Amino acid sequence: MAAGLDHIAQLLNATLDPQHHRKAENALKEEAKKPNYSLLLLSIVSTAAQPLKTRLSAALAFKNFIRHNYVDEEGKYKLPEQEVQTIKQELVGLMISSPPSIQTQLGEAISIIADSDFWERWDTLTADLVKRLSNTDYKVTNGVLEVAHSIFVRWRPLFPSNDLNREILHVVDTFGAPFIQLLSIADQQIEANKTNEGPLKGWLDTMSLLVRILYDLCCQDIPPIIESNLQAITVLLHKYVTYTNPIFDGEEDEATQLETLKSDICDVLQLFTNKYDEDFGRYVQEFTNNVWNVLSSVGPEKRYDNLTSKALQFLTAVASSRQHAEIFNKEEILSTIVEKVILPNVALRESDIEMFEDEPIEFIRRDLEGSDTDSRRRASTDFLRKLLDHFEALVSQVVFRYINHYLEAGKSDWKAKDTAVYLFIAIAAKGAVTAAHGVKTVNSYVNVVEFFEHNVAADLLAENSAPISKVDAIKYLYTFRSQLSKEQWVTVMQPLIRNLASPNYVVYTYAAIAVERVLFLTDANGQHLFPRSDIQPFAKDLLEHLFALIEKDTSAAKLQENEFLMRCIMRVLIVMKDGILDCGAESVLNHLISITNVIKENPSNPRFYYYHFEAIGALVRFCSNSPKLDMLARLWTPFAAILNEDVSEFVPFVFQIFSLLLELNPSNQVPGDFKTLIEAVLAPGPWETRGNVPALARFIAAIIPKAADEIRGTKKLEPFLAIFQRLLAGKKTDQSALDVLEAIVGTFSGDVLQEYFGTIVTLLFTKLQQNPTDSFKSRVTRLYHLVSARAGEPGKMGADYFISHAESIQQNVFTPFYLTIILPTTAQFARPVDRKLGVISYTKTLCESKSFAERYQKGWGFTCNNLLDLLKNPPRVAAGFGDEVVNEADVDDIGFGIGFTPLNTCKRGARDDFPEILEVDKWVGQYMKEANARHGGLVAKFVEERLTPEAKAALAPYLA
Repeated sequence: MAAGLDHIAQLLNATLDPQHHRKAENALKEEAKKPNYSLLLLSIVSTAAQPLKTRLSAALAFKNFIRHNYVDEEGKYKLPEQEVQTIKQELVGLMISSPPSIQTQLGEAISIIADSDFWERWDTLTADLVKRLSNTDYKVTNGVLEVAHSIFVRWRPLFPSNDLNREILHVVDTFGAPFIQLLSIADQQIEANKTNEGPLKGWLDTMSLLVRILYDLCCQDIPPIIESNLQAITVLLHKYVTYTNPIFDGEEDEATQLETLKSDICDVLQLFTNKYDEDFGRYVQEFTNNVWNVLSSVGPEKRYDNLTSKALQFLTAVASSRQHAEIFNKEEILSTIVEKVILPNVALRESDIEMFEDEPIEFIRRDLEGSDTDSRRRASTDFLRKLLDHFEALVSQVVFRYINHYLEAGKSDWKAKDTAVYLFIAIAAKGAVTAAHGVKTVNSYVNVVEFFEHNVAADLLAENSAPISKVDAIKYLYTFRSQLSKEQWVTVMQPLIRNLASPNYVVYTYAAIAVERVLFLTDANGQHLFPRSDIQPFAKDLLEHLFALIEKDTSAAKLQENEFLMRCIMRVLIVMKDGILDCGAESVLNHLISITNVIKENPSNPRFYYYHFEAIGALVRFCSNSPKLDMLARLWTPFAAILNEDVSEFVPFVFQIFSLLLELNPSNQVPGDFKTLIEAVLAPGPWETRGNVPALARFIAAIIPKAADEIRGTKKLEPFLAIFQRLLAGKKTDQSALDVLEAIVGTFSGDVLQEYFGTIVTLLFTKLQQNPTDSFKSRVTRLYHLVSARAGEPGKMGADYFISHAESIQQNVFTPFYLTIILPTTAQFARPVDRKLGVISYTKTLCESKSFAERYQKGWGFTCNNLLDLLKNPPRVAAGFGDEVVNEADVDDIGFGIGFTPLNTCKRGARDDFPEILEVDKWVGQYMKEANARHGGLVAKFVEERLTPEAKAALAPYLA
């Protein structure tokens, strides 16, 4: 045991070393397969003799292990029962006694376990926590409350449900009364220790945790025990939101326990104001005054940042309610708000300027992407905009007085100019600033183009503007990009691009951000505002310059630091399409391959490498068949290295790009090197990582049609079918299962599949009996039509093939399947390719199926009526691949690192299994006439016997 512990501890330490981390991580994966791995990790966490960094690594490894290995998709334990019970017995006590950094990781692990087990499979936990609470030892109590909060905080984002209500009731029954008592005890202890620094801070931490748990308990509804004690609770909240103590006077940098507690109270006040106005409304005025006084008394020091932000968020909640907002509806009050609260909190501070100079990428992310949700600037802006919603004319008038004052001062002071521009953007933009289009609606009392021309444009053009003034000018364009016409954009585009040559990191990055977003803009018809022809003249230089900025520092971490530059490269390639072949495509490919080789050593910025692979995807999509580039061969080497080294972050991207290369390859053979991948994707290993599954399934679907002869010759069809079966069994992988199955059914003849098809139908029917999703029914229906539409081809497929296999499982099972699944689901098909497949399948059923001719005579009529419904609006499938506008999802909607991230440049278009049939209505008429002649007039005879007069009239043109 000790030897095992030491070995794992050594591996954990090695993962912290950039040179050995990949090897150590792979070795830990092997250790994780051995029994009691999770308990060994907990043992390392609990060993005080181990260095803190090793214990922290073990806690992190434990959390990640639990995330992936605790339960399966059905909620069943993947670990032995004994191990599960030991974890639950040990974990709470261990977290309570651990240092704070370890507590955080173990708290997240408890939260993961609670997701599947709390409360019904872990119904002793709440009582166990209550038993451990101490009225005298804040260290123990805070450990217990940390555990409780890590479990209860899960409720905050959830939608209401009966199960959730039962869970909260279970907690409140056991935890409610001790919680109310503990509020009072913590208050007494704070009073008793007001001059005793250590215990005072400890009990203020306790009060903070209690306030967070108050939020947790009330996030869905106010429990009766809180409601009956609301008066007493509000007295405590009043006391501590205004509490002061000279012990905290000397602090400057970090928030103290006091600011943290006040921030937590503001969170609760915001919740109660937004959600429980009936119960809480009578307290709002007094709390507004309290919080206003707090805001007026705090200084610009960093220590107060979070508190200021939370206080402003509470005032924003007050301003959101029309009745409470009236508190602010007076010119002198609004002037005071702007002067005392808004201006001090939107003005640039020393710490902002330091971040601008020393941590530019962090400055950009906070400023631009809303990762500054807790910043003073953001919170002040939100409050101001909320007031603007109610009192647009008055707020505009008041704020403009200050804007004009700061513009005047800004002639000699760039900080004042920055405040003026920031204030203008804050009141000019209405509604959310969207990622796609910037500001969609503007304040009717301002003119954004005029303000730009008079006050901002000069900073964009001047060589000697202060860097922050340049940034403000670019950000102004970025924010109001939808408000400018094409003509106005043409005049600023070149000056904007010139700023990419700035020596200042923030300036050139903002320029790249603005250029990328303008290239993203499309008009009402989906056409780019700046099409390829507009950017062709400078695309080559632009790309070379962007690559030079990225590759300035060639260490893996620095190279991938700035995702905004890579996003701009990706956008230029998407807009240029195959025009890039005339603008140095070879050089672009060389840069992308070289970057791949560097960052695979240590992938550290998911956004950067997402855009990086989107850029490669764009090049493949638009240029893959250019003999000049030979992309299959060029990308094989770096991508094969990624697979050999198992760079797990990149594997799903590699398989998506490989799939696209195969799909676009005109040859019907597997390119040489790709043959080696067939064995690799049939091995179980790659499928064990959930994020790989959609990409691997797509790759298999792409390679099967090209490798058909090889698969038959080497008897590999069964392993492919085994993958289909495995994916079908998973809750979240059944769509991938159907991708694989469609490729198999679309590639091999009925003769080849004869011995397997009964099992395939059994598996599909079994899944259909288990409350299937609509998307699963849709995919099974599409598969049925694929089989049915292949009637008449060599190798005996068609509706009768499907029916014979279904009936061999159970007699008469086809009728309910056809009537309750196939006909209604087909009628709901939205995509033209699916409706086209339905038309072909129904037509061949009417003309070729013996079963429908003889056995299902009513079904023949139903099929014909459904075919006529589809032909009322004959589906037209757009030809071509790669002509559509490629817009990536807004990055903030992408769950990086969680499972699978699709590449939009590699998206597979809807698959048309019969591309040779262009006009389906004409094809139906031709096919029916030929089949009628072939079968001696039988089709016409069935029409006469089996259809209503209306249906006969509708079908007549197709048989005439």
